Amino acid sequence: MECNVRERDGVIIMELSGRIIASASGTLRKAIDSQLANASEGVKLLFDFADVSAMDSSGLGTMMATHLSIARQGGRIGIINVGTNIKNLIIRSRLITTFEHFDSEDEVITAFTAAAD
Repeated sequence: MECNVRERDGVIIMELSGRIIASASGTLRKAIDSQLANASEGVKLLFDFADVSAMDSSGLGTMMATHLSIARQGGRIGIINVGTNIKNLIIRSRLITTFEHFDSEDEVITAFTAAAD
């Protein structure tokens, strides 16, 4: 698993690639923690799954823990480009309403920055 991180209009964008399974979930957790360590309250985080080929329950657990941590501080998490297999995992886990789904990065930026105004 690899993670490219950038920021746009106050939104941390994490472009994920590869397989988010088993020990890769720990790698993802470290990448997320390093971003949150320097962030203030009300973090806005976007996960782009365009290049993710697979995710298991440990990856989903990492996503859920991130959601809980950020939500407690008044932040938001958006996800885009979720493939069918990962979407099915989220649905089967009954977490489909937990994460904010968007069609594009521009849509996330608009939604997250409008909420901050």
